[in-house]
Amino acid sequence: MAAEPTLIASGLGFPEGPVWMPDGTLLCVELQNRRVDRIHPDGRIEVVAEPGGSPNGLAIGPDGAAYVCNSGGWAFHEIMGVTVTDMLQPDDYSGGRIERVDLDTGEVTVLYTDCDGNPLMGPNDLVFDATGNLWFTDHGKIRARERDHGGVYYATPDGSAITEVIYPLESPNGIGLSPDGSMLYVAETHTGRVIQWPVEGPGVVGRPGLIGHRGEVLAGLPGMQLLDSLAVDSEGYVVVGTLVNGGLTVIAPDGSSVEHVPLPDLLVTNVCFGGDDLRTAYVTCSGTGTIHAIDWPRPGLRLNF
Repeated sequence: MAAEPTLIASGLGFPEGPVWMPDGTLLCVELQNRRVDRIHPDGRIEVVAEPGGSPNGLAIGPDGAAYVCNSGGWAFHEIMGVTVTDMLQPDDYSGGRIERVDLDTGEVTVLYTDCDGNPLMGPNDLVFDATGNLWFTDHGKIRARERDHGGVYYATPDGSAITEVIYPLESPNGIGLSPDGSMLYVAETHTGRVIQWPVEGPGVVGRPGLIGHRGEVLAGLPGMQLLDSLAVDSEGYVVVGTLVNGGLTVIAPDGSSVEHVPLPDLLVTNVCFGGDDLRTAYVTCSGTGTIHAIDWPRPGLRLNF
């Protein structure tokens, strides 16, 4: 699938979490600059909120507010003009949390910092289901001599209830639902795999696998390819931001084909679909601090909210 990218925005500090809005603007987060932005069609960048830490993933909830996975902080450095994250938990790490951002006022409300007394270490990406609740991943953090397990959680947007659904996982990052909501997908960064579980009810998944997390591998990538956040299009293809082999990995719903769409960045982290027909993919290219748009052969999946 050939893709000719169009530059939408530049000068961003490690952008992620794109969300296309019906008014033609694009929301995103900047991990490095610790803020939530609105990008206007003319490329103007408007700061919506500054939650601190490191806002990582963003989605619109049933009340029209933005919900943010805040991973608590990353350290950054440049290698040959490309911004990369440091692997280790930074000295100014402020703790992982789930936040609500009022898009009109910029007010930030912390909803969750732990689950059953276990702290959230690095919440990364989220998706709302049709009931109005959110699934999210906790990627964990790495320290000099130890690292966290990651997991998948399910929570209400009012801050009243959170459940650990899948644990442990290896560096879970992107998360999404199939078009009919019957399948949950999670991309593991360091293993280069997308894993799936059948959804049996709100916050409940089946366990078809035999060991460990008991999910099924939808696809695994060869060589040095790391997976970041993901989106799903209207035909159920899972589209994953891919690191090192910079681009989008496009996985058929049954895992029968895996295609790579190259983009001009080693650190392609996330994608969303927009435009009136949802046939434009907006892609965050974090290493160069840019967002590009490409035509997509299928409409994207219209999100629940």
